[in-house]
Amino acid sequence: MPPSFTVVGSVNLDLVARVQRLPRPGETVSGATLERIPGGKGANQAVAAARLGAEVRFVGCVGRDSAAEEALSGLRNARVEVDVRELDVPTGIALILVDAGGENQIVVVPGANAEVDLVAQSHKVSGAALCQLEIPDAAVEQTRAQAQWLCVNAAPARPLTVTPDLIVANRYELEVIGEQPGLVALTLGEEGAVLLEGGEEVARATPPKVDAVDGTAAGDAFTACLVVSLLEGRDREESLRRACAAGAIAVSRFGAKPSLPTADEVDAILRG
Repeated sequence: MPPSFTVVGSVNLDLVARVQRLPRPGETVSGATLERIPGGKGANQAVAAARLGAEVRFVGCVGRDSAAEEALSGLRNARVEVDVRELDVPTGIALILVDAGGENQIVVVPGANAEVDLVAQSHKVSGAALCQLEIPDAAVEQTRAQAQWLCVNAAPARPLTVTPDLIVANRYELEVIGEQPGLVALTLGEEGAVLLEGGEEVARATPPKVDAVDGTAAGDAFTACLVVSLLEGRDREESLRRACAAGAIAVSRFGAKPSLPTADEVDAILRG
């Protein structure tokens, strides 16, 4: 049986501009190309988990506007069960700049994602769940109250109001949320990731070498693969190694959802 869980999170339409280099403060850079790509950390992680073989339900909010169906199309194409509420506010938008080396700058306009707490209160969650911090604290708290097991990807970072079973964070995010008593996956970019329990290292992994194209959804691929691997019953070291591989594959491809790997692709890159 494949693992199944619910993602309570954000869904956006990403407006992605590719530039030769990122602008400095006050500078205008021309010559960009623009793409409209389904995104949002919650939706990205739901799609990533589905591609990795999990059965996934997504709970969130969109607006009653033309961006909504574009934003949801990635979830539907990945056969994620979509459980969203339409509201009289705009669908979330992310403005993303990506340079030739894969570095990015991202500004998120939350829109309907700021109302996900209304949905979390009325949509029951059981078993395992995954949240991110592009939704209100109240939505994460409601999910924690219902779920038997909860992972929180602490991005964008702010102090946590719940105690998850697993936290995924980078160095900067961990500084904001502080030391945690439970299981923490600390992502280290090209250096890989470390799994901490009670502040002590219990596993470490490094990613396969790839040519960086776009780092937009690397964290989403990592988080989803770590959750799926743990729910499949894999040990912590193997789960972390697979998560690093998934993140590396995502870095090597352009776009958010288009970059998310399948389980077969993770297996292949780990075989070398």
